Amino acid sequence: MSTEILLMSGFLLLIIFVLMIDLLVVGRNSHIVSTKEALIWSSVWFSLSMGFYVFLYNYGHLLHGIETPEKLAEVVLNYSPELRFRLTDFAGMLGEYRNHMATSYLAGYFIEQTLSIDNVFVILLILQGFSVPLKNYKTVLFWGVLGAIILRFIFIFAGAALIHRFEWILYVFGAFLVFQGLKILFKKDDHHKDPHDYSIVKFLSKYLNILKEYHGDRFALNYHGKVFFTPLMLVLVLVEFTDVIFALDSIPAIFSVSLDPYVVFFSNIFAIIGLRSLFFLLANMIDKFRFLNVGVSVLLIFVGVKLLAHTWLEEIGFKSSYSLYFIAVTLILSVVFSALLPEKQKA
Repeated sequence: MSTEILLMSGFLLLIIFVLMIDLLVVGRNSHIVSTKEALIWSSVWFSLSMGFYVFLYNYGHLLHGIETPEKLAEVVLNYSPELRFRLTDFAGMLGEYRNHMATSYLAGYFIEQTLSIDNVFVILLILQGFSVPLKNYKTVLFWGVLGAIILRFIFIFAGAALIHRFEWILYVFGAFLVFQGLKILFKKDDHHKDPHDYSIVKFLSKYLNILKEYHGDRFALNYHGKVFFTPLMLVLVLVEFTDVIFALDSIPAIFSVSLDPYVVFFSNIFAIIGLRSLFFLLANMIDKFRFLNVGVSVLLIFVGVKLLAHTWLEEIGFKSSYSLYFIAVTLILSVVFSALLPEKQKA
């Protein structure tokens, strides 16, 4: 078995192991997640995310089994064509490659975290719209995250294969992201859409046996050999559906900072698993950051333009660290302006 598969499997098992501890040990009984618990788990996931950054910085070459200058040249050509080496010895070039890989991961991670803010709005709307008991929020989000990991794995590696075969897809991604960014920037607030109006909810309600009452944290019940689904199953399906929609933005966005499927996948996954804890931290204060949507739209337009101009940027040696700086400045300004210019309370 190759080093790539071993490392990939190892990191996935680690993620699933920590998720299972959270579900089966910490959250074995349905309960309302306190701010303290959310803060602790947010710290755990952020620490793991930064731990992976440290791994990439020191051992990132192992993910592609780079042991020779020829292999390094091949990987750089396929996944980091914009990288320009300053050093000429193999050890020095390997260090530059790892630094580039780690920086790209960090930029992708913060892009995904920023874009996830909008996802928090929608998830909160769904949970409140279906009157989900607060103690069941954690269960829905756990299985939602697990499903998102599987879906992202498929989307990212399929997308990487398509980009490798058809490079022009990057221009399609770029144009789509610019369009989405402008759409968010100029659209009216539609976070108050009734979740029951979603087509997928109407479809499932028509063809499945859906109970009207919740039964604890159960998704389905068996009555006399017939399966009945609880409203919690509808909520879970809707959460997964919205993640697919948001993936259409976030995955192309991260491909703007790296074409390496491992970098894209893990920056996506670490951001997603942290989203559940982040949800409980932000749910009660999300309305206070009125300019975050503007920040999200600016980031989408930025990464879209970056994809559209990727050939020119490669020629001038545009570094992935520049993207990281832009993301950080955009986030900070969004928060600062939200604090300085709070929305006036309606009478």
